[in-house]
Amino acid sequence: MALNDRVFGVLMLVLAVAYGWGATQFPEPFGGAESVGPETFPTVLAVVLALTSLYLIVKPDPDNAWPSGSIWLELIIAVVVLIAYTLLLQPLGFVIATTLAVGTLCWRMGAALLKAYLTGLIAGVVVFLLFTYALDLPLPWGLLGVLEAS
Repeated sequence: MALNDRVFGVLMLVLAVAYGWGATQFPEPFGGAESVGPETFPTVLAVVLALTSLYLIVKPDPDNAWPSGSIWLELIIAVVVLIAYTLLLQPLGFVIATTLAVGTLCWRMGAALLKAYLTGLIAGVVVFLLFTYALDLPLPWGLLGVLEAS
């Protein structure tokens, strides 16, 4: 299975390079270059993906077994939750969509229902405040836009 990990690592490294190059293609924001702009977060993700890909190439797992049937179900649920998250982000808003996505994923990983969704809510609010007010990168208000307009 070490060969599988290395091939996957090479494919992810190619993806990281392409993603990082794509991040550099964003047009310069109105008003000139900024230290934190639209390319910052994708560039950070590309670097993290490249580093983890290199680790996978250099040090693959020697006994990587395929997951069992129940694990496949959990993986499918996680992918469906993430797809739903991207589709609901704009209409529901960042805080509500993040609460639902993070809460559902935490619950599927074994957290108690109330604690899972409370974690999702706290994560959504903290990240929303950080991006919107500290970094001045606004996230969608969605349904909470009514509160913003008031």
